[in-house]
Amino acid sequence: MAATDTVIAVNGLGKTYASGFQALKAVDLQIRRGEILALLGPNGAGKTTLISIICGIVNPSMGKVTVDGHDIVRDYRRARGLIGLVPQELTNNLFDTVWATVSLSRGLFGKPPNRTYLEGLLRDLSLWDKRNEKMMGLSGGMKRRVLIAKALAHEPQILFLDEPTAGVDVELRRDMWAMVRQLRERGVTIILTTHYIEEAEEMADRIGIINRGELMLVEDKAVLMRQLGKRQLIVQLQQPLAALPPAVQGRAVELTDNGGTLVYTFDAQGEQTGVGDVLRALAREGIEFKDVNSSQSSLEDIFVGLVRDSNRERGGA
Repeated sequence: MAATDTVIAVNGLGKTYASGFQALKAVDLQIRRGEILALLGPNGAGKTTLISIICGIVNPSMGKVTVDGHDIVRDYRRARGLIGLVPQELTNNLFDTVWATVSLSRGLFGKPPNRTYLEGLLRDLSLWDKRNEKMMGLSGGMKRRVLIAKALAHEPQILFLDEPTAGVDVELRRDMWAMVRQLRERGVTIILTTHYIEEAEEMADRIGIINRGELMLVEDKAVLMRQLGKRQLIVQLQQPLAALPPAVQGRAVELTDNGGTLVYTFDAQGEQTGVGDVLRALAREGIEFKDVNSSQSSLEDIFVGLVRDSNRERGGA
């Protein structure tokens, strides 16, 4: 990756808290300008700690981070000015109006007033009609919209979304992802953490998986799905079988559905998938099929498998 393609560079980043808990372990990560990167991981994996260090909220124990070439420690103000953050928690002054809250956020970053831009932002988030209401009078979903408006008020080049759709209604989730797509089209780099794996699968250009403070992998979504995704041949039988036919024993074939279905798992990228051999072997045995189809493992399957294998290697559950 060329240096000009990297907007955030994380090198050897580690964080150990006073309690001795090691939240991050020598993380290396290059985030590309203009991409949507999804960070997936169980609770306590280190996702929020990583984001908080990049955004200057938490101090690292080791390592270095630069944002568009600006060191987050030595040149904090410039680095932070490029970033918008939508945190998990609802943190707003309840006595301020929506307009005052968003305007103040813009001013804190030294940006001159721009009523046209802020009006457009509030309209995009369905907040314009609420602009003169105090924060205390808003619903939880509306408060979440204000957090997004605050994060975008100073026109950042990079937007962090930390579990942005956890506990929000379907309408807000739909509006938020529509806005994410628009921002990416304008060249904004977007990094999100999420428990909704289907959102990462739909939205992200690349996927990063974190577990126990370690960045297990970062890969283009399509490449990840090809490399780690498995395909299955699902054969529904005319008559249930009591046991696997001898002709397919020793292959990755399972008998399921009380003997009514055969499932053959294979690597779709391999030179020889073995699908034809399995079907011919079943035909030689005189086994009749009711239906034959195939399916590919989802991102969730890949994620769960990677985390499970990682935990086993470390003696976890």
